[in-house]
Amino acid sequence: MNRMRGVLRRAADGLFPGGTNEHGLLPALLVLLTFVTGVVDAVSYLGLNHVFVANMTGNVVFLGFALVGGANLSAWASLLALGTFMAGAWSVGRLARRVPRAGRLFVLVTAAHTVLVVAALPVALSVGHRSTAAQAVLIALLGCGMGLQNAVVRRLAVPDLTTTVLTLTVTGLAADAPGAATVRRVVSFAAMFTGALCGAALYLGAGTVAALVPVLLLLTAVTAAARS
Repeated sequence: MNRMRGVLRRAADGLFPGGTNEHGLLPALLVLLTFVTGVVDAVSYLGLNHVFVANMTGNVVFLGFALVGGANLSAWASLLALGTFMAGAWSVGRLARRVPRAGRLFVLVTAAHTVLVVAALPVALSVGHRSTAAQAVLIALLGCGMGLQNAVVRRLAVPDLTTTVLTLTVTGLAADAPGAATVRRVVSFAAMFTGALCGAALYLGAGTVAALVPVLLLLTAVTAAARS
């Protein structure tokens, strides 16, 4: 564990050139969560009725498309993803009132996210993801988990590491002069892209369970590292 923490600390410091990292291990852990986002959204879009469980902008747009008859899109799936994501975010808001320490809150929320992925695995393993009921359960579990993640990361407010949204990151890369933030923006972009690539490859090659297993492992590792 000490060796892993050392690697993570060096990686975190590398995201803040010039020795300006004031966030400990968090920047490195948030990069891992950005990778998780890419994997989970690959699974949800490719396997769960063309819906995102992390990218709520996409779901709002998909909902509009679906309501006017857009092909291969589902209004109920987009609404469910939005609702469960908001439920997860709401839960973090309530929990934060009882757990004011941001580091402790991050550990608890990431552990809860891990439990939701654990719950999703037997569903995917036993009933798959083809039926409407199975899709609904998986969307709800994964969407709630991503709501938890997004809300706690928002409270941590580590610059340029939101873990779920890249629009402003890409805008900053294009609009701002190169500087200290460039490294974080490039790494964040690469982490989500790589997560999406790996998630799609695992889902298309071996199915939902195979794609969710690395998500579970990474969430477990992030929780352990943040706790220690």
